[in-house]
Amino acid sequence: MAKLLQDRVYTLALTIVLVGIGAAVIFPQTFPTFGNMSQVVLNLSIDSIVAVGMMLLLVTGVFDLSVGSVVAFSGGLAAYLMFFLNWPVPLAILSALGASTLIGAVNGYLIAYQGINPMIQTLAMMGIVRGGALMVSGSGIQNLPYWFGAIGQSRLLGVQMPVWYMLLVVAVFSFLMDKSVFFRRYYYIGGNERAADLSGIRVKRMKMYGFMLTSTLAGIAGILLASRLGAALSTSGRGLELRVITAAILGGASLTGGQGRIIGALLGAVFMGLVSNIMILARVSGYWQEIILGLILITAVWTDLLVQRRSSIKRSNHGGSKNMEQGTKKVTSV
Repeated sequence: MAKLLQDRVYTLALTIVLVGIGAAVIFPQTFPTFGNMSQVVLNLSIDSIVAVGMMLLLVTGVFDLSVGSVVAFSGGLAAYLMFFLNWPVPLAILSALGASTLIGAVNGYLIAYQGINPMIQTLAMMGIVRGGALMVSGSGIQNLPYWFGAIGQSRLLGVQMPVWYMLLVVAVFSFLMDKSVFFRRYYYIGGNERAADLSGIRVKRMKMYGFMLTSTLAGIAGILLASRLGAALSTSGRGLELRVITAAILGGASLTGGQGRIIGALLGAVFMGLVSNIMILARVSGYWQEIILGLILITAVWTDLLVQRRSSIKRSNHGGSKNMEQGTKKVTSV
């Protein structure tokens, strides 16, 4: 059981399969259809892109609560520049992404260099950026340029483009986190920040880069969402920060840092998407949906805590046994 809990990526994959089979049995006319599955994957594509960035931060030992607001602000700013100022689509998108990166830079600088608590800083930024999203989007901006809508509404091989963007982001960052020396440093920082600093890793700069990258991914997700919907809404991304944190923890991240794989973030987002879809098919009240998703987050954190306790007990027992053996050898030699 302990091994199963520790290998959470495989456990989560098995859980997804079992949940999918159960839902197909309970809702045979609605759940296993191509239309429903396509909608599930399309809906979770936005969460998955943001979850990749959140997994990177959790590996480092921090998190960002402002990503949902960045999603709304990024799409709203791009729409505002195109609709009201007649900016070209590429320039509006690049400006929105630049603003998203700047938000991450502010978060990263104040947290890494000034020592502000990540929860306080990103919670404050969540409110500030949400206010900015309300300013630029108002009650919503529609009638966006055709080429902007094509980014999120066009299809490749019958699949809408946000799904392909999601797969590309997951593939790229999976490779980087596994193979790149630069990105492997985040595991060292999350495992032992002090040791990483003494070994020559620029911890503060790496943390700042992590927040910038996460905010940029949230900005990309916001532009894709506005493009897919054909409108920029100030309410976009509400509750997304908790969903992606839950997805990352379900996928193997630890609140203490040093653990997690990008594929785990994707599987966590898939699980959350399946649960949400099943609740909709079962006509569960929106109030209960929020409660259930909150319970899933608590369960994920509790599971992580259980795994950490088991690991620390094993390490202490192993160290104690080793010391006892060394002591016995010394006594025998005397």
